[in-house]
Amino acid sequence: MRRLAACILFVLGPDLGAQRPGGNSLAPYVATPEDIVEKMLEFAKVGPTDVVYDLGCGDGRIVITAARKYGAHGVGVDIDPKRIAESRANARNAGVDSLVTFFLQDALTVDVSPATVVTLYLVATSNLRLRPTLTRQLMPGARIVSHNFGMGNWEPNQVLNVKDARGMTRTLYLWIADGKVRD
Repeated sequence: MRRLAACILFVLGPDLGAQRPGGNSLAPYVATPEDIVEKMLEFAKVGPTDVVYDLGCGDGRIVITAARKYGAHGVGVDIDPKRIAESRANARNAGVDSLVTFFLQDALTVDVSPATVVTLYLVATSNLRLRPTLTRQLMPGARIVSHNFGMGNWEPNQVLNVKDARGMTRTLYLWIADGKVRD
């Protein structure tokens, strides 16, 4: 059912999905519920010394929450200019614009090497496309948290099933970068 919903959202148009040049989408735009944002950041054990990257950041809520709640620095990346403008406005409104930065960029081309935490809410095929970059660039000990989608045969260090505020079960995956490149 989740795949069907994602397919429907993709077909409905660019305002509902972050479009890449050539029409390929890494994921439809579906905002992570606020309570799941909190769980993702807790699961990654985000703290004030962290640099949190959110690939496909949408409205910026993950990096904004990381900055507001934990004092972390954040970098949001999205290919949709409307989402980037919305993220920047949301950061200003939350009073954390000095702690977060947003880039209009394809997530597949981002240098994630400064990140200590990377958050994802993309589809499984997109996670697989990002896996080589993440495992090449992230320093050992960096954490990757994905909402609902794994990374193929790369087994997560931990899996957490949580119920959101509406009673839906969400699966969070946590990987700890170990310096091993996974293509």
